Amino acid sequence: MSRLLLFFALFLAFPAFAQTALPPAPYADRQLDDPAMEAKATALMHTIRCLTCQSQSIADSNASMASDMRSEIRERIARGEEPEHIRAWLIERYGDWISYQPTVEPILWPLWAAPLLLLGAGGALAYGRIRRRRNAKS
Repeated sequence: MSRLLLFFALFLAFPAFAQTALPPAPYADRQLDDPAMEAKATALMHTIRCLTCQSQSIADSNASMASDMRSEIRERIARGEEPEHIRAWLIERYGDWISYQPTVEPILWPLWAAPLLLLGAGGALAYGRIRRRRNAKS
């Protein structure tokens, strides 16, 4: 009976011995040796949105996903890839939403033009009312 109890105790305690996280990535939070490369990587990290936090860049986030993305960016910069190529890869993989720097694609032109059109319409409306009031007073 005591052996059976010991077996169940060990069986229930087994998950406590399991590894809780993946091993850290090679460049997880270790900076690159070359200051120019690190500056490129950091600048890019500030323009990429954290997929977990969604309101922070990966440079500011403490999420493990952001740490993995920082590591990936540093590895690619160390291999000689340009930041814009890495950004394009991230956008291709995760969608336009990941970048804080919006793209200017034809499908988004109405979004860029809407504020200007609304401002113009408001100005025309205000001009018409002012003109009508002046005509009514004279």
